[in-house]
Amino acid sequence: MIAIVDYGMGNLRSAEKGFEKAGVEGVFVTPDTERVREADGIVLPGVGAFRDAMADLERTGMREVVVERVAAGVPLLGICLGMQLLGSMSFENGEHEGLGLIPGVCERLPSNVKVPHMGWNTVAYPQASPLFEGVEEESAFYFVHSYHLRPESAADVIGRTEYGVPFASAVAKDHVYGVQFHPEKSSEMGLRILADYGRIVHGREAS
Repeated sequence: MIAIVDYGMGNLRSAEKGFEKAGVEGVFVTPDTERVREADGIVLPGVGAFRDAMADLERTGMREVVVERVAAGVPLLGICLGMQLLGSMSFENGEHEGLGLIPGVCERLPSNVKVPHMGWNTVAYPQASPLFEGVEEESAFYFVHSYHLRPESAADVIGRTEYGVPFASAVAKDHVYGVQFHPEKSSEMGLRILADYGRIVHGREAS
């Protein structure tokens, strides 16, 4: 089972339908911490403000569950704001602590480009990752964001995109993954990423 976390901020049905189109079974949306605790994989979507998202995760007890399950080896995929929440801190509307699963900070995109970054852009892959298995080099994905995660370690960057500055558009640390773009809105290559995440989860189940 793969739980898409409903914490009040996300295009939940869109993400669920994306997994369905990608042929990944056992995916469900839930606000229930116990169902997330029982899941074999966790997806953290999100659209909106970092501060509000973290407040909702704290209020519902979901933050504790997500961190606990990741520590137990459960694969996690953060999408858009969900990827930013993986970091240590965000400077969006002040300073706000993140989940701390991938050390790094969230910063606003530079002032010399139109913000938010909205539309299709390519991703280059500085290193191989099972999340991008079968994804063609320089494939384009759909972005909508004003902030980006800057990981402390280049080893955690598995995708990079240029928009005013080069930024990390995909990250991975052990079994924690994040993509800044929306794979569920990114046609064939986006669905392939969701299918790859499904294989990561099911591979862990079989091991």
